[in-house]
Amino acid sequence: MRIKTLIRSAAALGIAAGIAVSAAACGSSSSSSKGGSSAAAAASGGTAASQLRLGYFANVTHATAMVAVAHGDFAKALGSTKLSTQIYNAGPAEMTALLGGQLDAAYVGPSSALSAYVQSHGEALRIVAGATTGGAELVVKPSITSAAQLKGKVLATPQKGNTQDVALRYWLKQQGLTANPDGTGDVSVDPQDNATTLDQFKAGHIDGAWLPEPWASRLVAEAGAKVLVDEKDLWPNGQFATTNLVVSTDFLKKHPETVKALIDGQIAANAWITSDPADAQKLVNSELKRLTGKALTDAEIARSFTEQKVTNDPDASTLQTALDHAVAVDLLKKTDLHGIFDLSILNAELTKNGQSAVSDAGLGQK
Repeated sequence: MRIKTLIRSAAALGIAAGIAVSAAACGSSSSSSKGGSSAAAAASGGTAASQLRLGYFANVTHATAMVAVAHGDFAKALGSTKLSTQIYNAGPAEMTALLGGQLDAAYVGPSSALSAYVQSHGEALRIVAGATTGGAELVVKPSITSAAQLKGKVLATPQKGNTQDVALRYWLKQQGLTANPDGTGDVSVDPQDNATTLDQFKAGHIDGAWLPEPWASRLVAEAGAKVLVDEKDLWPNGQFATTNLVVSTDFLKKHPETVKALIDGQIAANAWITSDPADAQKLVNSELKRLTGKALTDAEIARSFTEQKVTNDPDASTLQTALDHAVAVDLLKKTDLHGIFDLSILNAELTKNGQSAVSDAGLGQK
């Protein structure tokens, strides 16, 4: 089946059975990089794409993308390729845009990437790099001290089928509580925009939420929530992918040199974040204000950064587990993940920069 046909059918189905498609884009911006042709194109002898359309979130867990845009790392690496960006609240809507041909690449959580991959029979996208590990928590009313007390309560997630939504539903299942995709069960899960979740929690209309940073920190700092579950405590060595970089398979095949430039920009941005965290926090906070109209307090941005870490490693060994969790809560079907990763460009560029190559856990190109 041709890619375009798969894209149309996947978009029509809402990425995966039971996953609601919503117009979650909350803003956009575009920037045109200056200078000559892409350094990657020059090195490979290929032709750079005239434009790269990139999606990401106005979340601290997408600090890599925000810094690479604002710090100029993408512009420097992409050369004459125009970078157009679009902001989303959560992954399912973002993946609908990628499947529908509105995006070429996206920073997104593993569950949403899996949804798009499964629904397109493994043809629509490839994970080409990691971006963030950690940075997700279940925060609740202070009176709730155990899982058992969640029965009959209402909890929020960013969007049905997104990475935090799957994490919440699976964790509840492990606690002997049901949270069915149709909204029935012991616990009601109410997917909604993150800003709405903050307002709803303040008003007492919901009892908690499983959220990425900075939203978990905002509920703690601004609304008096307490952490019931830090997701890192549920994974071996506290390592789990929160954000990965995915690229349309068609774009990757046509413009590998542009993907190389995108990855080069990311590597530079992550190196700067790691070497200068104080200035990185300030830059991310200024980007949050630009994109959402509101900056975080110093305490909120600091807490958010301590809860997560930027990385180029997609934590490939955790992806099969993420799929198993989604299958267990009836949000995805079992599928063969071999071929979902293409880390060849990333590893070549990491090696060139004196960094260690990362593993695809045997799920790379056949």
